[in-house]
Amino acid sequence: PVSPDTVGGDPMGLPYSTFDHSRAHYFRYDEHVSLCLEKLSSSKDKSKAVLQQKYVRCSVRAQIQHLRRVLCHRLGLPLQHVQILFDSEPLPDHMTMKQLWLSRWFGKPAPLLLHYSIKDKRR
Repeated sequence: PVSPDTVGGDPMGLPYSTFDHSRAHYFRYDEHVSLCLEKLSSSKDKSKAVLQQKYVRCSVRAQIQHLRRVLCHRLGLPLQHVQILFDSEPLPDHMTMKQLWLSRWFGKPAPLLLHYSIKDKRR
């Protein structure tokens, strides 16, 4: 049974819904990934720059650079002072959450655990 608001279908037999893409929020209907952002602790670093909300849900198309911008905004720090890491390895800004999930977290339970470090401000 095909309803009047659907057009065509896919090989799985699921109907496509029709809506105005020109006014749609393109990331709203994306698959999402759950993240946990924790501050990388070091013995000498006792700064107060810790997130109030460390759990984030975002589109799989979001990139590390987007996450860094949000993190910097929430912490009130310049972009060049914050770095996002996975297993103590800095992540490239252009990497998407889907690439990260598939290459480093596939098969593990959510949320994907990332760390952030704050570079020394002395310059």
